[in-house]
Amino acid sequence: MKKTLWIVLAVVVIVALMGVGKYNQIVKLNQGVQEGWSQVENVLQRRNDLIPNLVETVKGYAAHEQKVFIDVTEARAKVGQAQTIPDKIAANDQLTAALGRLLVVAENYPQLKANENFLALQDELAGTENRISVERRRFNEQVNAYNTFAQQFPNNIVVRFTVFPKQQVYFKAEEAAKEVPKVKF
Repeated sequence: MKKTLWIVLAVVVIVALMGVGKYNQIVKLNQGVQEGWSQVENVLQRRNDLIPNLVETVKGYAAHEQKVFIDVTEARAKVGQAQTIPDKIAANDQLTAALGRLLVVAENYPQLKANENFLALQDELAGTENRISVERRRFNEQVNAYNTFAQQFPNNIVVRFTVFPKQQVYFKAEEAAKEVPKVKF
């Protein structure tokens, strides 16, 4: 009887230790996802800080393109208002589209394209967009690691009993990005 009790106790301790280990791994992966998102927000903030300067520079040359400026301003405001990660992703996709339209307006003004301030801002924005792309990829890698771990057995059992999300959300390309751009000379 004592031997059976020790065996049961040993099994319970082993299972508990495994559960604690799995829980700690979930915590680590969840923190990785949060850190990845933090980096995405960092570079998105950099872009948001550059946008007013770019808009003001273009405005000076293209005063009659008011709708584009309004779209960029509204999209930027939506980014600031978004609360959840999916909302932030959608708002930033909208901002990316509006910035694309702003840069098309800039292409229509040869004297603007030669302006040093505009060129510097455009270069900074291009670099920031590259950083955003890199951080989105890294974020998706963190989400993938978390989701893979959370769905594997026996991890999925441990996840079921925790407050952590069952699955994290990926960045995805917007539908418009899948279309081939039309280039006209």
